[in-house]
Amino acid sequence: MKFLSVSKWLMAFLCMSGVLLQSGCAFKDIDKRLFVSSIGIDPAEHIENGYKVTMKVALPFGAIKDSAKPSFAYLSREGHSIGEAIRMLETHVDKILELGHMKTIIVHEKLVRDDMQSFMDYFIRRGDIQLIAYVAGARPSAESILKVEPNTEAPASVALINFFGGTANDSPYVVTTYLFQLRRDILSEGIDPVLPLIETNEKGDELIVNNSIVVDTREEPIVLSTIHTKYYNSLLKGSNGFTYLIRDGGLELLLNINQSKMKYKFVPSKGSVVPSAIDMHIVMKGTIGEANKDLSVAKLDEYNRLASKDVKQKVLQFLTKMQEESLDPFGFGLRYRATRLHTEEIFTTWQQAYPNIEFKVTVDVKLQGTGTIE
Repeated sequence: MKFLSVSKWLMAFLCMSGVLLQSGCAFKDIDKRLFVSSIGIDPAEHIENGYKVTMKVALPFGAIKDSAKPSFAYLSREGHSIGEAIRMLETHVDKILELGHMKTIIVHEKLVRDDMQSFMDYFIRRGDIQLIAYVAGARPSAESILKVEPNTEAPASVALINFFGGTANDSPYVVTTYLFQLRRDILSEGIDPVLPLIETNEKGDELIVNNSIVVDTREEPIVLSTIHTKYYNSLLKGSNGFTYLIRDGGLELLLNINQSKMKYKFVPSKGSVVPSAIDMHIVMKGTIGEANKDLSVAKLDEYNRLASKDVKQKVLQFLTKMQEESLDPFGFGLRYRATRLHTEEIFTTWQQAYPNIEFKVTVDVKLQGTGTIE
């Protein structure tokens, strides 16, 4: 009996000791955190080869109906590296900076070069930053873009996020590039990554995303115009909902394309494995959304022929321009490497062949109607 009594007291003592050794919550309370929604990277003004980091921090409020528009604070700091600048920004606030909900990384257009992997490495290594974060270029600066608060921005939302991913805005002029995708394409030989370019109007109260930038080693990055961005999105990513303006003599047709598919293969030279041409086949389906003359369903085949001819010419011009600029946003070189037996000279062979390669484009436009009832 005495042994049982001692055992009970010993068990009680151990339980009490265990309670005393228990630590508190491993994570800080939510009211001790500041949630960063976006980060902007600009060239430093006072540090040579440094970076200026700007954070867009969401400020908490009681209820959505009590706030007319979102409330944000902006923190900026220069440093020799991204990590150094962010660490110094942590000393500017009384709470911890939480990056787990950060979905947009904005980079100054002058930093959009192939060597951007040196500072983008920080975002890849940091575990609390999502690899599905959107990456975009900025003009005139990332800081000015982050500070734009559009009138259409609703409380408890971030307009920059709505532009990308197809969750809200699904315009064919908007390119979506993820952090993991950018990192992968930068390290891959045979493809040049493409980033959306975010601009603002003169008043600074609107965000405009209809151009894009091709990441390359040159000092001045190549900016794709609105039309070329549309071609890139429609051909490579199959974006729908875009329009093509067709002109033939006095006839003007505005095509509403609902579906677009592109297939291509490499055509080798005779007696050699080196490609001499790319045989590309494009199929588009849609309707005629606007015309300057009366149209007839009986002439639909003729409209298909005119549209196919015009689209073919525009696509060829775009492909030729990219070839002349020594750019490969479609990843032809990557496809060539992936579909051939690996050798040490395979990419060198492609680099020698690409400047002289011929594009054989076939376009098949299938209009499903004239858009009117006879």
